[in-house]
Amino acid sequence: MLIRSFLETFGLVFTAEMGDKTQLMVMTLAASHPWASVFLGSATAFALLGVMAVAIGQVLFLYVNPLWVKLAAAVLFAVLGLKSIFGKEEEGDAGEDAASRSVFWGVFGLIFVAELGDKTQLATMGMAARFPEPLGVFVGATLALWSVSLIGIFLGRKIVAKLPESAIRRGAGVLFLIFAALTAYSALNP
Repeated sequence: MLIRSFLETFGLVFTAEMGDKTQLMVMTLAASHPWASVFLGSATAFALLGVMAVAIGQVLFLYVNPLWVKLAAAVLFAVLGLKSIFGKEEEGDAGEDAASRSVFWGVFGLIFVAELGDKTQLATMGMAARFPEPLGVFVGATLALWSVSLIGIFLGRKIVAKLPESAIRRGAGVLFLIFAALTAYSALNP
């Protein structure tokens, strides 16, 4: 079950974060700052956000009837999927004050604020509520976010130039809807 929670979380978060405003922000920051500092700042923020999301999801898993938690997670995934497919992505703002701070702390702060309550953090929370293995969910979500950040840093400009952001967003939306259906099915067929 640990491998399953890792793989499902990694796949969901990776797909959802591709082409997201945060990936574009990391790519932009890496264009004018050392890539290692940008990656370390974003990776630290993603790890802290992952701990927060998994902790909340596990509390739900432990203290709320699993049927209701799974159904709520299914609804959350469906809403995120529909928002990804039909919604418009918000513009990210790197902020002018980041230049006055160290690159690491500037990137950390920007990513932390941009991702707090974002769809990938909510998805991680939902996966943590769905699976009893917090480690698999945390590692899957964190490695997915780190991977997307590295892609944004090194290859993002080329990928974004060839694939329309709307196609990436719609693909993530479809994946969210698939997870919604799988979660609802597992809730209703224990």
